Amino acid sequence: MKVLGINAVFHDPAAAMVVDGVTVAAAEEERFSRRKHGKTPVAFSTWELPEQAIAFCLAEAGLTPRDVDVIAYSYDPSLGRPVDGDDLPADEWEGLRTLFVQRAPRFLQTLGFDPARVRFVAHHVAHAASAHLASPYATSAVLVADGRGERASSLLGRYDAHGALETLHVQELPHSLGLLYEHLTGHLGFRRSSDEYKVMAMASYGRPDHVEALRELVHATGDGGFRTDPVDWEALAPALAPGGAGWGPEHAALAASVQRLVEDVLLDLARWLHAQTGETRLTLAGGVALNCVANARLLREGPFDEVWVQPAAGDSGTALGAAMQVAADAGEPVRPMATAALGRGWDDDALAAWLDRAGVDYERPDDVAVEVAEALAADGIVAWFQGRSEFGPRALGHRSLLADPRQAANLERLNDVKGREQFRPVAPMVLETHAPELFSGRHPSPHMLFVHDVHQAWRERIPAVVHVDGTARVQTVDAADEPLVARMLEAFHALTGVPVVVNTSLNTAGRPMVDDPRDALECFGSAPVDLLAIGPFVLRRDRALRGDRALEQVA
Repeated sequence: MKVLGINAVFHDPAAAMVVDGVTVAAAEEERFSRRKHGKTPVAFSTWELPEQAIAFCLAEAGLTPRDVDVIAYSYDPSLGRPVDGDDLPADEWEGLRTLFVQRAPRFLQTLGFDPARVRFVAHHVAHAASAHLASPYATSAVLVADGRGERASSLLGRYDAHGALETLHVQELPHSLGLLYEHLTGHLGFRRSSDEYKVMAMASYGRPDHVEALRELVHATGDGGFRTDPVDWEALAPALAPGGAGWGPEHAALAASVQRLVEDVLLDLARWLHAQTGETRLTLAGGVALNCVANARLLREGPFDEVWVQPAAGDSGTALGAAMQVAADAGEPVRPMATAALGRGWDDDALAAWLDRAGVDYERPDDVAVEVAEALAADGIVAWFQGRSEFGPRALGHRSLLADPRQAANLERLNDVKGREQFRPVAPMVLETHAPELFSGRHPSPHMLFVHDVHQAWRERIPAVVHVDGTARVQTVDAADEPLVARMLEAFHALTGVPVVVNTSLNTAGRPMVDDPRDALECFGSAPVDLLAIGPFVLRRDRALRGDRALEQVA
């Protein structure tokens, strides 16, 4: 069975292809269009349609639109209705719902798909499927939390060994942990529905002074649900200008307070879910599941022995979840997600052709992993472009910027390269076999979705990756899964005695993560990066450009 999953008409449009229960490809539209989160510049169209992502998924699977058995759409318009806080009258809402049902098949029909093959999957069911069916577990409790779906913001349930979901609780809007965090994000001067991670980073600089005052407004209800009543943000800290400039202790305290409240509610939900299911394993998805601080607390203090988080936990992941759920409902044995590297990739000949066309000087060392380790040990910043791109917001060793964690100045240096706020941390990439020596908590953590305390003895040795609160968002590397990355880490360890390098996403401010060779060359040409490792080739800044041609040939 060939199932194409799509998330469309909303933020983070994406596509995924599942063939005979195996995930073949998955990608976000932003990686092709180069518009972050799929936000279009066209006034009458809020979000991009995932046309290029769909084309890629079909090509990767060797299929045409006519070959696809089902198109799984990660939204069910029949569930939509007005909720408290919506501005539209009920009759206008009904008109929009009808328009949506008509528009989705029409958009797909223009791409050559049979509109009769569209199946609408409820938004939170798609999230839930992306969590459990992609996980390595036969059964699990599943917790979904985000801003909103059709008319809800959370789903709690259990998946059995046959891929069937038992829904135990759905939290109706307007109560929403995701929207609560969005409102705070906007109050602090950042973009709602995309910059929440900045608030999470800011929270580490403050004390949760407002928790008790806010708990009357934000709390679990003891039945699998919760309340998030409106908060007077201005009474707690003045609003900030766009970009968060001028933030102070009162803003950090507010961020810390809301972060703590969200964690508390999630813990209460997890305890209720555990009591209802008796499961020992929890799977998570939804935008709230990208909160790695909350995830770590769930793992540390919650009742579950294991916690697995979908690497593409945001709305892009619903494309994969919708496809998986439709396949499972049809009786297909859906296989776990073996890797997050589900996007585009190029072979060595194709990469060499790109470099030749760009007119840059490059070389092919005996071992690119060793070459990169030597550059890092000499305090160079390396752009690392290897294999297929990652599905989801985290750079996991395929589209990364790397640096030496021993140099505290490299945090500021990387934030300058990327045009980021200086209060934001960068992450350590560590050999899985060495992780317990440096970091507390449970390992492995291959998707960079949990924070861990850095052992005291290591904090001064790897200061670039230690956040202000002594934690780090760790990515562990298994040599069996990522042999090239592991070899680079082993070489760096041999040179420095440190089995860690800094890993942050390969992009600059406001741009999506680098995806194809053109993106990599443009980023290398415009940012102060010392070395580009692209496949088996390396480009050195001091001799990569030939005269006036620079990198303009790739444009």
